[in-house]
Amino acid sequence: MADELTPETPEEEQPKKTHKQRKNGLYPGVSDELAESMRTGWADTELHGLEPIAQAGHTADRRAALSARFPGERLVVPAGRLKTRSNDTEYPFRASTEYAYLTGDQTENGVLVLEPTGAAGHTATVYLLPRSDRENGEFWLSGQGELWVGRRHSLTEAEQLLGIPASDVRELAGALTEAEGPVRCVRGHDSVIESALTDKVTKERDEELRVYLSEARAVKDAFEIGELQKAVDSTVRGFEDVVKVLDKAEATSERYIEGTFFLRARVEGNDVGYGSICAAGPHACTLHWVRNDGDVRSGDLLLLDAGVETHSLYTADVTRTLPINGTYTDIQRKIYDAVHASQEAGIAAVKPGAKFRDFHDASQHVLAEKLVEWGLLEGPVERVLELGLQRRWTLHGTGHMLGMDVHDCAAARTEAYVDGTLEPGMCLTVEPGLYFQADDLTVPEEYRGIGVRIEDDILVTEDGNRNMSAGLPRSSTEVEAWMARLKG
Repeated sequence: MADELTPETPEEEQPKKTHKQRKNGLYPGVSDELAESMRTGWADTELHGLEPIAQAGHTADRRAALSARFPGERLVVPAGRLKTRSNDTEYPFRASTEYAYLTGDQTENGVLVLEPTGAAGHTATVYLLPRSDRENGEFWLSGQGELWVGRRHSLTEAEQLLGIPASDVRELAGALTEAEGPVRCVRGHDSVIESALTDKVTKERDEELRVYLSEARAVKDAFEIGELQKAVDSTVRGFEDVVKVLDKAEATSERYIEGTFFLRARVEGNDVGYGSICAAGPHACTLHWVRNDGDVRSGDLLLLDAGVETHSLYTADVTRTLPINGTYTDIQRKIYDAVHASQEAGIAAVKPGAKFRDFHDASQHVLAEKLVEWGLLEGPVERVLELGLQRRWTLHGTGHMLGMDVHDCAAARTEAYVDGTLEPGMCLTVEPGLYFQADDLTVPEEYRGIGVRIEDDILVTEDGNRNMSAGLPRSSTEVEAWMARLKG
């Protein structure tokens, strides 16, 4: 990695004419002659006639709905800032969901401001870092200058792409400090913006804004559904990639599985939508096993829970539990088939007008029946469900909303989410599981260390539902046949 001159000072906070020298840098300074050389001799690279991004019309509709919900109030939605990973290196940037949802932009330091035009209506402006200044040298002297991290769009280009007037974000904090009138801000992403608003906002008003934006994402528009399907389709191919290299994973570790899926995510999308769970053997009983450093053994199961995130930040969330050698043992099949029957019941309950909880209740009923049938719980089933006794082995809820966040709409009110009603355009997961911990002495030894989860991404349609991840087989016999084909 090259050694920048001034990585310590973010570009938007640097003085107009000077740049901080890097400690232990190999060059003592910049001569006047070099500075003059770097100022001149550069071609004009401004882009003209750019077409709006694919979601520009949809983001305009979202901003209009937001404006109608909070008339007469200034609304501030930041993208966020780079976060330090170690010393002078940063984590890859991921714009806040709220900002990306309303603008389609994903650049760090961006801020969307909706300025009230009176009792009703707003004027939207997106505040961004402009192109690096070549006159004062920031483009090559700043650690975030364009010669270090790449070209960014000019404000004019951004306006064309996003369909929103764009201004210099370096002037925003000062303007917000002087602004008057009611303000709401999405918190937790930009400390500079929050400091400028510290005496103008309240926690309660800001939370109402966050809740509104969370609930607004529950019903997906046509663009969002298309992006979710892209994410799922890439995820299906990622699962196929993994099956083809299970022999290499056996020779190494779960990390080989993680890396294989990650390659698909980076080639076809932006990233993985969350840390991939590549849990082999008893690790499958750890719900969020993301260390992925364990052995992959023939005869064990692999629980793979992974999703590709598209370039527009919509993510899939799919799980399959696969026999590493291609064939389930009798006890593995028994447990897997129970989970599959549970998932079938859950998916069947997903339809418009149904309660969100219905698919969870249907899935849990099947699992409780199986646990009573196997003698692990004393019936009747209604008693088991009333007391939640099945949860020792089912552990988690049966699904959640899906979208730009893997657990989308998380800030929504309970009455609008888990106590709400399903509508066409909602997308959710159905993912029942059974997990028998390796040290669980209440179950027969043959059960111990087996964890099974099956998860699909389900779109609520006008007449029922569509399994967006149906490209992956689900029944035990179909999984075995699919694996055999892929392994050749």
